[in-house]
Amino acid sequence: MIFEDKLKNREYERIWQEYCGFLDLDMEQYMKIQKRLLEEQMHLWCNCPLGKRILNGKKPETLEDFRNMVPLTTYEDYADALLLKKEEMLPDKPIIWIQTTWEGGKHPIKVAPYTKGMLQTYKTNVLACMILSTSTEKGKFDIELGDTFLYALAPLPYTTGLIPLALTDEMDVEFLPHVDDAVKMSFSERNKKGFKMGMKKGIDFFFGLGSVAYYVSLSVAKLSEGSKGDLLKKAFSMSPTMLLRYIKAKQICKKENRDLKPKDLFKLKGFVCAGTDNRCYKDDLEDLWGVRPIEVFSGTEPSCIGIETWTRNGLYFFPDTCFYEFIPEKEMERNLIDPSYKPRTVLMDEVVPGEVYEIAITVLKGGAFARYRVGDMYRCLGLTNREDETKIPRFEYIDRIPTVIDIAGFTRISENSISSVFNLSGLDIQNWVALKEFTEDKGRPYLHLYVEMSPDSIVSRAVSKELLKEHLTIYFKYVDQDYNDLKRILGMDPLEITILRCGTFKEYEISTGKQLRHINPPVHDVQDLVRTQEQVGRSVRRWPLA
Repeated sequence: MIFEDKLKNREYERIWQEYCGFLDLDMEQYMKIQKRLLEEQMHLWCNCPLGKRILNGKKPETLEDFRNMVPLTTYEDYADALLLKKEEMLPDKPIIWIQTTWEGGKHPIKVAPYTKGMLQTYKTNVLACMILSTSTEKGKFDIELGDTFLYALAPLPYTTGLIPLALTDEMDVEFLPHVDDAVKMSFSERNKKGFKMGMKKGIDFFFGLGSVAYYVSLSVAKLSEGSKGDLLKKAFSMSPTMLLRYIKAKQICKKENRDLKPKDLFKLKGFVCAGTDNRCYKDDLEDLWGVRPIEVFSGTEPSCIGIETWTRNGLYFFPDTCFYEFIPEKEMERNLIDPSYKPRTVLMDEVVPGEVYEIAITVLKGGAFARYRVGDMYRCLGLTNREDETKIPRFEYIDRIPTVIDIAGFTRISENSISSVFNLSGLDIQNWVALKEFTEDKGRPYLHLYVEMSPDSIVSRAVSKELLKEHLTIYFKYVDQDYNDLKRILGMDPLEITILRCGTFKEYEISTGKQLRHINPPVHDVQDLVRTQEQVGRSVRRWPLA
């Protein structure tokens, strides 16, 4: 029986228990599911050619063996098999391959196989996200057949392209615009078409990256612009209900002397945002739509793994998607300093409230990845929650690991990609560090480069702020297509530069005995670096974010 049948039969209690019942588990029950599914996955993974190669002759029999014998892995451990789509090496037959960015300037893409079992779990958990996005208390939700979805998702082969497939398999829903049409349109065309259709039919659900959702939401103000002829044309394209709502909204906005907001026109049932930096946009999105978005965490390799509840107070991990291990922050930092060090991990029943962890996952149901370092950081918010009566840990998404700078869910900026940009630019940059920082006014993320030019370069002596910014922006866009999309899709120019006087890095190393890592070193160390210029008798030249 599919979801639609249960909905028609008004089996609401059964629906809640089937899709959201994991929230009623205690820690013992949760770990029992985790361990049982890992045992099934161990049998598949350890006996496939890919698993045997990584194990290098070892044969784990227990969960403890698995954690001791299988090393923590990264995409490099799988790249040759997955990029060539060697199905014969995998634990189970893939039904579809999902794609994402790997690392700008070095590796264009990475792909991940999804098996039949993984897709079924994905479908179930996406429906759970949909249910919880409409929920205001335990057991209550608001979903009807024919509900409309504003299409703000990246199409296949990206992971969000699975959402329309998962939902339309289970129930009658309408995407605005229709998925078959949306995939042929540009980002701007989809937005205009989606809102135009929404003016006729209303919008019930909105799924999207937090940054994309914010950009799309701002465009609704344009609905209130135009000549009388344009407004008359709009009126004829609306349903009577939407027309009355539009007229009332215009009157309210005129009285309050403000632009039209989506909440003036649409009454969302559910609002879901995914990706990084969501905390930078949630307050503004709530103001625009009148509904606070519920956060979901999903990725190409791990699939859909976490969702908030009606309290909007932390992510809970689905127990049937992946087996979860957590690398304590201190262990991760030690490993960054000494790559030969093997960091220890803790399990879900061992996490500590307030502690920050890098996550490592073993994908269940025939997945290819084992003890895989996704590259994401979480903080444990608590082991129980009185508000929603849960007895399992909940988490807050922090950011990517320190060696990667992700801006608004689009970029994967690494030391290698920045070095490639500098080499291609022809500018003689002698020393540098890069930080992800946030604007003071709206808390928006940006890339802040602190650079020191070579004193012997003629080009460096003549460089101006305009030339430096123009050069680096051009090559960032060339090296990393996702960086280019920040400007093309979101209208963002995420680069800020601070030029440090020659000798600053050397003086810093002499006075502190430290050598800064290039990507996201501790903020207080960068502040000390900037202050070091006072010791060399020079000042900082700096210009604001464009």
